[in-house]
Formats: sequence, C-alpha cells, structure tokens
Amino acid sequence: MSAAGVRTSAAALFTALLLAVTAACTGGDGTSPTPRGSSPSGGRAAVLAVKIDNVAPARPHTGLERADIVYVEQVEAGLSRILAVYSSALPPVIGPVRSARETDLELLRQFDRPALAFSGAQSRLLPVIDRAPLDPVPPSKAPGAYFRGPDRPAPHNLYLRPQRIPFEASGVNAVGELGLRVGAPPSGGEREGSRTVRYPSASVTFTWSAERERWLVSLDGSPARTTEGDRLGAGTVVVQSVTVRPSDFRDRSGNTSPFTETVGSGDAVVLRDGRAYEARWTRSATDADTVYTTPDGQRVDLAEGPLWILYAPRGGA
Repeated sequence: MSAAGVRTSAAALFTALLLAVTAACTGGDGTSPTPRGSSPSGGRAAVLAVKIDNVAPARPHTGLERADIVYVEQVEAGLSRILAVYSSALPPVIGPVRSARETDLELLRQFDRPALAFSGAQSRLLPVIDRAPLDPVPPSKAPGAYFRGPDRPAPHNLYLRPQRIPFEASGVNAVGELGLRVGAPPSGGEREGSRTVRYPSASVTFTWSAERERWLVSLDGSPARTTEGDRLGAGTVVVQSVTVRPSDFRDRSGNTSPFTETVGSGDAVVLRDGRAYEARWTRSATDADTVYTTPDGQRVDLAEGPLWILYAPRGGA
C-alpha cells in the first residue's frame, strides 16, 4: 500500500473510532457510565493498565502513544502482547483490548492497586485476578466503557473509553510508581542505531532518530503507527532478559500460556539518547520495584518520553 493509502486508512479508522465514542456517550448500550474517580474497592487507582492486542490484524494501535509505560511480553504461539500503563494523561480511546495473562498479575504488583482493563481471561484465571491487589475492569464490570470498532473483525476490534471506567488520570508520570526517574544518562555506553528484540513468532525493533530524539518502533518488521498515522516512539527502552516458562493455564485452543518471571535478577540493556548501556535488573519480591543499575552499581535514569520495557526470553534479545 502506498504512503497515501496508509494515511487514508489510518484517518478512516480514527474517524470511525471517534464516531463510535460520540454515539456511546449517551449510554447507547442501555447502561449508565460509572462515575469517574470512583473505584470498585472504594479508593482510587494510581495507574490504569490496559492489555492490548499486538498481532498484525490489530494494528495500527489507538491511544498507545499516550501511555507512560509500554510493556511487551510473550504469549501463546510465541507471539507478543502489550500492557500499556497510563497515569499522566488519558486518550479518548485505547485498543484493541485483549485478554489478561497470569504474568500481568505479578508485573502489576509493582504499582499501588492499579486498575486493569482487559477483554477477559481463561476461566480458571478469572478468580485469581479477582483476588489480586488490583481493580479489574473487564467489559462485564464496565460494559458502557467498551465498544466494537467497525473496521476489523473480532477479536481485534474491542476498544476502551477510559473516561468511563473507575479511574482518573493523576497527571503524574507512572514511572514514579516504579521508583524510576528522569535524569542524566550513566557514563559509558556504546553508540546504537538499532536494536531488535525477538520472540519465537514476533519481533520489536527500535531505531534511533536524532531528529525526533526518540527510538522509533517497528513491529514484526513494519513501522508502528497510531491510527492518526504518527510513528510510535520511545524515549527510553529497557530490554530485560527474563525466564519464560510454561504456566498452569491454557488458552481456549488448548495452548499452554507462558509465564514471564519478573521477580529475580538478570541482565538488561538500556537504550537512550542513541546509546546502549549494559545493565542489571533486580526485583527482590512481588511487592518490590525493579531496580536497574549499571554493572558497577550506578543507578540508571530515564530520558524524557515514553518508557518501553520488553521482557525478552533469555538468549532471545
């Protein structure tokens, strides 16, 4: 498809999404919106995490460019899926939304009772999600917050209107919840023009743009764009080498879901300002933050802009 065709298709998708949002604002599905700022637990979630589809039929993504943190993890069949975390601001629409995994529950323990938006989960996992220290907001609990887009087939067309769930953006970047901060780069590092993280059936590539001061994102070899046609980019990228093992859960096709171990320690690579820094990651317990340091123990701070964290199977990055 030509560049003009890509822009036209992206514009058409964005228009369709905005029309769907407008049509639903009066509760056209027969439900009343949940008051903003309230929470099922009676408090207010610090961050909103949204599970997002990441296969070709689900692209381009909507609202992903507004996330403070973007996690990429391995799912069944060696594919990847995204968990996007919002706190500083909310776009009007986010998606496509897909199902949660056991990995998300351990990962999200780093945040103070986050809200988790997801399309559903394996039946045996649902009670585990309900017991987790988070506020789950699937369509069954917030039906007026979700809608199906008309431009692509299910299951790649479920979208979230985050203003209609029990969450309100704090205006503070979610990286602070992880104990991370924006600051000067560590000493050393090597010039890096591009880095690809590979999963068994997927890949994510980051290419440095000095002009935009961003790592431009490509998914499975194609430039990643928003529904408005803009290129997705990251200020800082962390490639975290982790153990990925079989979990006790299976998807509806009978495939064993992988579990990504995010508690422990290991090697990492931090990309920022056009350079790559060798690092170590350590997370001592499920309720502890992940700490990133250089091999000599120097704290690694972030560049301005979105943070992408990729959980790369050991030996796969």
